[in-house]
Amino acid sequence: MPSLFAPQAIFFDLDGTLIDSAPDLGAAADKLRTDRGLPSIDYERYRPMAGAGARGMLQIAFEMKPDHADYEAFREEFYVNYERNLTARTFAFDGVSELLFAIKRNNMPWGIVTNKSKRFTDPLVVQMPLLHGAAAVISGDSTPHTKPHPEPVLAAARMAGIDPRKCWYVGDDKRDIDSGRAAGMATIAANWGYLGEHAVHSWGADAVLDQPAQLIELLGWSA
Repeated sequence: MPSLFAPQAIFFDLDGTLIDSAPDLGAAADKLRTDRGLPSIDYERYRPMAGAGARGMLQIAFEMKPDHADYEAFREEFYVNYERNLTARTFAFDGVSELLFAIKRNNMPWGIVTNKSKRFTDPLVVQMPLLHGAAAVISGDSTPHTKPHPEPVLAAARMAGIDPRKCWYVGDDKRDIDSGRAAGMATIAANWGYLGEHAVHSWGADAVLDQPAQLIELLGWSA
C-alpha cells in the first residue's frame, strides 16, 4: 500500500466510483429500442460504455454518433427515460457504504465531482441517502469546464473551504486522474469502476485501489 499525505478532504467521481448507475443508464437507452419495436440488447453490452453517458449509450443502442441528424432528439429522449428512473436499479458499489460511513465518522469533509449534468446529479443525490452530507457536489455544468480540466475539482475544494493541495481525488477514469493532478490533489484510481481494465496503472495516479475498503486502510482508519 503506497504512502500518501493525510488529506483534509476527499472528493470522488460519482458514476463508476461511488455508484453503479450502468443498469439504469442501459435501461434508459434500451427503452428507445423497444419503444421502436426493436429487440432489447443485453445489458452487458451497455455496461462498458456507462462512463460515456448518452454518447456511449446511443452508440451501443443504435450505433449512433453525435454527428447523426437525429442524435439530439434521441439524446433528449434518452435523458427523459433516465430522469424517470435515476435510482431504480442504481446502487453503491460494494464497500462504498462502509467507506462513506468511515469518512463521516471521522469528520472528514468529502464531496462529489462528476461530469454528469446537474439535471441528474442533484435529484440522484437526494434520492440516495448514502450520498447526503457532502461538503461539495460539482456537476458537469457547475463550471464552464468538465474533467479532465482541473476547474471542477478546484471548485469542489473552494466549496468545502479546503486547500486543493491537501485533498485527495478518487475516480475510475483517466480524466479523473488528469483533473485531480492538474488541480494539485493526490489522485487515487478506483480499479473497481467501469474503466479499471483500461490500463489503469498507466494513468499516473498516486495509488490504484481494487476495492473501497483499501481507501479506509490508506487513511489509517479502522473499518
